[in-house]
Amino acid sequence: MAIALAGLVALAVAMGIGRFAFTPLLPMMLSERSLTLADASVLASSNYFGYLLGALVCTFQPWLWRRFGASPVVNGPRLVRIGLAATALLTLGMAWEWPAAWILLRFAAGVASAVVFLYTSGWCLEQLARRGVPAMGALIYVGPGAGIVVSGLAATALVQWRAPAAAGWVTFGLLAVLLSALVWRVFDLRHGIAVPAAAAGGPAAASASAQAGGAEMGLLAIAYGLAGIGYIITATFLPVIARQALPDSHWLDLFWPLFGAGVMAGAIVASRLAPAGDLRVRLAICYAMQAAGVCASLVSPTLAGFAVGSLLLGLPFTAITFFGMQEVRRVRPQQAASFMGLLTAVYGAGQIAGPPLAAWLVARSATPAAGFGLSLWIATGLLVFGALLYLALVRWFPMRGNVSVPPPAAPARRG
Repeated sequence: MAIALAGLVALAVAMGIGRFAFTPLLPMMLSERSLTLADASVLASSNYFGYLLGALVCTFQPWLWRRFGASPVVNGPRLVRIGLAATALLTLGMAWEWPAAWILLRFAAGVASAVVFLYTSGWCLEQLARRGVPAMGALIYVGPGAGIVVSGLAATALVQWRAPAAAGWVTFGLLAVLLSALVWRVFDLRHGIAVPAAAAGGPAAASASAQAGGAEMGLLAIAYGLAGIGYIITATFLPVIARQALPDSHWLDLFWPLFGAGVMAGAIVASRLAPAGDLRVRLAICYAMQAAGVCASLVSPTLAGFAVGSLLLGLPFTAITFFGMQEVRRVRPQQAASFMGLLTAVYGAGQIAGPPLAAWLVARSATPAAGFGLSLWIATGLLVFGALLYLALVRWFPMRGNVSVPPPAAPARRG
C-alpha cells in the first residue's frame, strides 16, 4: 500500500502541480497583467513541449545507452527524486517576477513531469508485481486527478483572499515540497529498473514488425494524437473561458477541481473494466465523451453546462492513455516501447499546437468569447473525427483472437 500511495502522490506532484498548476493561476496572472493571452499560450506550449521531449528521451533511453555502449539499467527511484525536487524548485521559481525566465521554467517543469510520470509508473508497477499485488497499480493513476483537485481548491482559496499570482506559485511550490517529503523515503535508491529484453530489439522485434501493417499503426497514431489537441484548449483555458461566460458567478474556480475529480473517477473505473473486448471501441467512447464535454459549455454556457463539461472532459482523460498504450502492446508487443514513443510524440504535438491555435483565433475574432468558441468547436470536431477513426479501424482491421487482421487485398485481374 505504501508504494501505491507513494506513486499516487508523486504523480499528483508531477502532473497536478508540475503540468497543470498553471491553469487555475492563469486568470490571476491575466488580471494582474503580468502576461497576455498570447504569452499564456506560449508558456502552456513550452510546458507541453518539455513534457514531450522528456517522454521521448525516457522512452528511447535504452536505445541511447546501447548506442554508447552503456548498460540499459535505469535507477528509477533516483530519477523520481530528482524530478520531484526539480518540480518543486521550478514551481517556486515562477513566483520570481521575471517573465523572460518563465518560458524556460515551464519547459523544464514539463521535462521533470515526464521523468516523474514515466519512472514512477515503471518502478511502482514493478514493485507491486513483485509483491503479488499488481492490481494496486491502478491507484497511482488517481494521482494526476488528485493533484488537479488540490491545486484547484488551493487556487480557489487564493482568489477569495485576493492573493497575487506569485503567492499561488509559492503555495504550490511549498505543497510540492511537502508532498515530495512525505514519499521521499519510499523511493529507495537501492532499487533499479531493468529494461526488458523485448525493448532491446533484435530478430524477435524484427519479426514482430509484420504483425501489423504500417497503415494500421499510422492510423492508430493519428487517432491517438487527435486527443491531444482535442482536450488541451479546455484544459489550459477553462477558468478563463468560464469567467467570460459567467463573470458574476462565485463558482467559477470550482470547475477545474471538478475536472480533476473526473480524472480520478475515470482512472478507477478504467482499471476495473474487464480486459476482454476491443479497446478501439472503448477509445471511441472516450473520445465521444470528451467531445461532449468540450462542447457542453458552448451548447449551455451555464453553471450546469460547465460542470457537466468539466466532468465529461476529465473522466476519459487517464482512460485514453491507459487504453491507447494497451492497444499498442496488442498490435506490436515486441516493439511496444518504440511505438508508445510514437503515440506520445503525436499526442504531444497536439498539445503543443492547441494553445497557440486558441490564442490566434481569439486575436482575430470580434470578441475573446467568439475566438474561444470557434477553437472549442474545432476541438470537438477533431475528437469526433478521432472516434470515427477508431471505429473505422475496427472495421478495416477486425480482431481475430488477439491480433488485427488486415482487409483482404483485391484479387488481381487476369489478362
